[in-house]
Amino acid sequence: MNSLPSALPLRRWRALLPAVALVLCAHASAKDLARVASPDGALVVTLESQHEDRLAYRVERGGKPVIAPSRLGFLLGDGRLERNLQLTGQSSRSFDETWEQPWGERRLTRNHYNELRASFAEKASGGRKQGRRFDVVFRVYDDGLGFRYEFPKQDGGNGEVRIRQELTEFAIARPATAWWIPAFEWNREEYLYSRTPLAEIGVAQTPLTLRTDDGLHLSIHEAALVDYAGMNLAKGDGGVLRAALTPGGGARGTAVVRAMPFATPWRTIQVGARAGDLAESSLILNLNEPNRLGDVSWFTPAKYVGVWWSLHLEQETWGTGPKHGATTANTKRYIDFAAANGFRGVLVEGWNPGWDGDWFANGWGFDFTRPTADFDLEGLADYAAGKGVHLIGHHETACAVSHYERQLPAALDLYARNSVDVVKTGYVCDAGDIQRQDQAGGPVSREWHEGQWMSNHHLRVVEQAAQRHIAINAHEPIKDTGLRRTYPNWVSREGARGMEFNAWGNPPNPPEHEATLAFTRMLAGPMDYTPGIVSLKGRGGQQIPSTLAKQLALYVVLYSPIQMAADLPEHYAEHPDALQFIRDVAVDWEESHVLNGEVGEYVTFARKARGTEEWFLGSAGGEQAHDLRVELTFLDPARRYRAEIYRDGERAHWKTAPFDFVRETREVTSTDTLPLHLAAGGGQAIRFVPMDSPVR
Repeated sequence: MNSLPSALPLRRWRALLPAVALVLCAHASAKDLARVASPDGALVVTLESQHEDRLAYRVERGGKPVIAPSRLGFLLGDGRLERNLQLTGQSSRSFDETWEQPWGERRLTRNHYNELRASFAEKASGGRKQGRRFDVVFRVYDDGLGFRYEFPKQDGGNGEVRIRQELTEFAIARPATAWWIPAFEWNREEYLYSRTPLAEIGVAQTPLTLRTDDGLHLSIHEAALVDYAGMNLAKGDGGVLRAALTPGGGARGTAVVRAMPFATPWRTIQVGARAGDLAESSLILNLNEPNRLGDVSWFTPAKYVGVWWSLHLEQETWGTGPKHGATTANTKRYIDFAAANGFRGVLVEGWNPGWDGDWFANGWGFDFTRPTADFDLEGLADYAAGKGVHLIGHHETACAVSHYERQLPAALDLYARNSVDVVKTGYVCDAGDIQRQDQAGGPVSREWHEGQWMSNHHLRVVEQAAQRHIAINAHEPIKDTGLRRTYPNWVSREGARGMEFNAWGNPPNPPEHEATLAFTRMLAGPMDYTPGIVSLKGRGGQQIPSTLAKQLALYVVLYSPIQMAADLPEHYAEHPDALQFIRDVAVDWEESHVLNGEVGEYVTFARKARGTEEWFLGSAGGEQAHDLRVELTFLDPARRYRAEIYRDGERAHWKTAPFDFVRETREVTSTDTLPLHLAAGGGQAIRFVPMDSPVR
């Protein structure tokens, strides 16, 4: 480094100087061990040996550093696995396949990477006759990379690894802006995203999104989180982010206990020239194992309604009594509304015993095997079936997870007998307060939502549900790491601040929230955000920071194979134009494209409905108004389309004129360019119908 670019503020470089000095010192004695490049040759990963034979990696893109030398290793129960490491072998291979998702943002996904496997062993020292052995595997794609550690069976020892912490680092090579939420705080993943310089990150959850000062976009996350603790990122010196595993509860001081052989989750770095490249990447899915369930055609992507928003408005209650929402008569009303508008599902919360009293503090009182006296589960299932509708189940545990697991087989059997083929699970409690009881009547210990024990719990639920042809939509979940590829019945989850914060949040979700989610939380996978609040009012008349048009755009922007029309039926009756788009919009896609976007400012998606020739466009903005233009080159050039446009009016503003809304149509082709006016807090939604389709 001969000089510092004068375009960067001196204070930013002063902040990086300690890390730069450390990197230069370590790199002075570094020796390159192995190298692997992406299929297009732009991304290059190099493994190197540093001082004391420590292992590190670095990443370059187009010859410029992206990740500076970053150390690898572990703190284990019997010491550090970091020094005196020698390369004992290496191999490489290329892989290229195209696989089909049973449902998803796109039907066909290309999985094309170059792989490096490097084997290491500790040099014998300290009386240790046989050094510990492990592999590091890198898979490098055109849009990023993943790497993981693999532990083979060892010679000698008890065949078990106790991991206190990973020493994995991500040394960001350039000054950057970060979008992040804190880790290890009480409200799990339900925080507003902070936008700060990289140097101001505390301990952050993943995915963590970065934009370097020269415009490169990065996302750090993980893939295939199985039987392991979730990874967070702790800020170190300069641009270094260090893995911080979620602690374990049962074995104090130990995050992970695994029998060998085993592999860790993939540590992932997605790389793109623009924010939209991150959202279009399939890297997380590709690093997961293929479908283990076989034919899952029994799951139908669909829209649903339900007894939910009224509970958050406090018009009805989860508990029994005069305002109980989960009654037979009230549920029939929602079934009728669903049938009349083409919605397949009806969610009902509060249908089972245990909600009376302080359920938040006593999840041990829930009974998942029978309904309350005023809820006829079997009769409602039959009534719904006669109208082409399915009930959606609900299992709120209040974090008494062992209590839930003991009832799980019988609870799922009850649902299966009544054709309930999607279940929303819930884990409402403060972070770190999951209640684990290994033996009935035994002591209760506490776990984190993203610890190893909960990683295994969620898969137990998903696997048992799959045996009964039931899909799972987890709320207050463990993070999404692409396991929907391996277990396609894990269809959606929460894992961020959803629409309910607009009912009672203080503050509600700000106007930029959804345009931030598109490039942060949504990089992990589908989210059950529950859009479509056309009344634009929360509890006590609290104003939702959104225009009416934006509520429609969210059905395209925030992907999920199950999408809720979350408002009350009587509110949809007041906004029939908005309801029409919600009825029409698809939930399963042939392909998806990001037409434009900047993190937290605006984003525009175009998606083609699977099984039809229709396209949908959704554009959501933030605090400021935007006037954009989009080329319609994604459309079939041989067709003309009727564009059914739902947009903000010229006076629209989420504060002053949220219902200034225009519905209009025009004919377009793939050669046209459309203007998109997004008001403050606004959006636009468009349905493109081939002109040879029936006109409504």
